[in-house]
Amino acid sequence: MSLAYAYPLSRFEPAAVIDLNDKAERERLSKSALQGFFKLAQAWKLRDEDACILLGGVSSSAFYEWKKKPGRILEVDRITRISYLVGIYKALHILYGDELADLWVSLPNRNVIFGGKTPLRYMQEGGLLAMQTVRALLDARRGGM
Repeated sequence: MSLAYAYPLSRFEPAAVIDLNDKAERERLSKSALQGFFKLAQAWKLRDEDACILLGGVSSSAFYEWKKKPGRILEVDRITRISYLVGIYKALHILYGDELADLWVSLPNRNVIFGGKTPLRYMQEGGLLAMQTVRALLDARRGGM
């Protein structure tokens, strides 16, 4: 007799997990990830310096090169960062109207997580883990967790 739980049948299938260590997967995702990031940066009105920090400390020359030719294969860290940021963007647009959604990252926030800083500053200082925290916060607010 098996003691494993049996889940009821569902019409929903889990999404396949993508192995970002696989270079072919990163190659497939990189161009659209960069294009999405640049649109997000434009919507949030990020300064180029702020965008470089969010990408994990990219040099200005690399940043401008990627902007001109987004065909570069990104590292796991950068794809993960962009994934969190796109998730944050999406959650904000679900929670708030377009104008507030795009301003939110630049507004001082009294939530204890941010300590009075803007979410943008919090993510720049805290890196990947801070992005993960902001994503989880917003997903919880919208009932996605």
